Amino acid sequence: MQLNQELLNFIETSPSPFHAVSSMTQRLEESGYVQIHEDSSWDLKPGKYYVTRNGSLIVAFVLGTDDLLDTGIRMVGAHTDSPCLRVKPNPEQRRDQYLNLGVEVYGGVLLNPWFDRDLSLAGRVTFENDQQQIISRLINFKRPIGTVPSLAIHLDREANKDRTINPQKDIPPLLLIDQESSQSFEGMLKDQLKLEHGKVSVKQILGHELSFYDTQPPALIGLNQDFIASARLDNLLSCFIGLSALLSAGTSLSTLLVCNDHEEVGSTSAEGAQGPLLKSILERIIPDNEIRYRTLSKSMLISADNAHGIHPNFPDKHDSNHGPLLNQGPVIKINANQRYATNSETAAYFRSICEKQNVPCQAFVVRTDMACGNTIGPLTAKEIGVRTLDIGVPTFGMHSIRELAGSKDSIHLMKALSAFYNDAGDLGANSC
Repeated sequence: MQLNQELLNFIETSPSPFHAVSSMTQRLEESGYVQIHEDSSWDLKPGKYYVTRNGSLIVAFVLGTDDLLDTGIRMVGAHTDSPCLRVKPNPEQRRDQYLNLGVEVYGGVLLNPWFDRDLSLAGRVTFENDQQQIISRLINFKRPIGTVPSLAIHLDREANKDRTINPQKDIPPLLLIDQESSQSFEGMLKDQLKLEHGKVSVKQILGHELSFYDTQPPALIGLNQDFIASARLDNLLSCFIGLSALLSAGTSLSTLLVCNDHEEVGSTSAEGAQGPLLKSILERIIPDNEIRYRTLSKSMLISADNAHGIHPNFPDKHDSNHGPLLNQGPVIKINANQRYATNSETAAYFRSICEKQNVPCQAFVVRTDMACGNTIGPLTAKEIGVRTLDIGVPTFGMHSIRELAGSKDSIHLMKALSAFYNDAGDLGANSC
């Protein structure tokens, strides 16, 4: 279970997209990957490279020694962001001697589980130093500094029957009893910057992107440790396994991992899957249009994003023939209306590589009378025109503050993505 322990460590040290990209960058550099920058000239030779944007998106790739026109590029996509409570620019709320922080709901948060948790704060702070330079640094309080206390049942007798949550009024986290009104949020950030970054001078805070998170560490749970319980499994699990698979790949084939930001809010940003970065990177890897078009026709992208496992308490929320089980392998996600990009050929290819690796494989189709979510799969396929497949490990409690996945499924996914990255066979370009 070493892989799972490393996964838990990665998630714990990645409370924000910025921290996730920082952790991934460290692993890449330890494995010999070289950072290249968007504002520099690229003269790429076979080797290992990575690019970041905004500190929250990362693209890592191996430019292999084999001819791209023969092999294409094997790509895996995931996303670094997760639903959370994001601190507002002017967050201080003082009432009855208490200090709360106003928050925005980022993404489709399942709000009820956020009550009565030990919360900390992490993300990026941008500030002016004494030399009038504008600098950004990551911070992570790590310790519990806040909570969202529930209203007692005695004051809301219908809470277990028909309780609704007003995100403006009900969820600002409580930080302290502020009898003297001396503690400011800006002062807190300055103190934390000095604590984490030593002698850095902070004249004034100019901006921040900070999110609350649950301090309860990820864990293997269950009588037989059948489950992984953690925040941000959607989609840091896929980021970690995708990176681990990339690092295990050889250097003859060309391989790539893209981990976008802002998937949970629609992907419409410079760092999102609808942004231009991946397309521009491919154009710089293969400047010749003709060769690039031909290469992409032989390439494939696997979009890895968690799937909904069939819940034993709510089996009627699934199509009875398409209810994925935890620990029964990755799920092929299919939707006739192209909310997922899977087609019969990409699904068949994935089933084939899973079978060769003795990895179980499942299928998911949402109930016809329910709405279907979306992934980076169709969006990336639209931007770069590559054959695409949507998969993911089955999960309970998606978008909760603490999600649940199968402890065997991370290993199943690792085997499948490693086989994909190392498969020198035809990706199906000539099937039609």
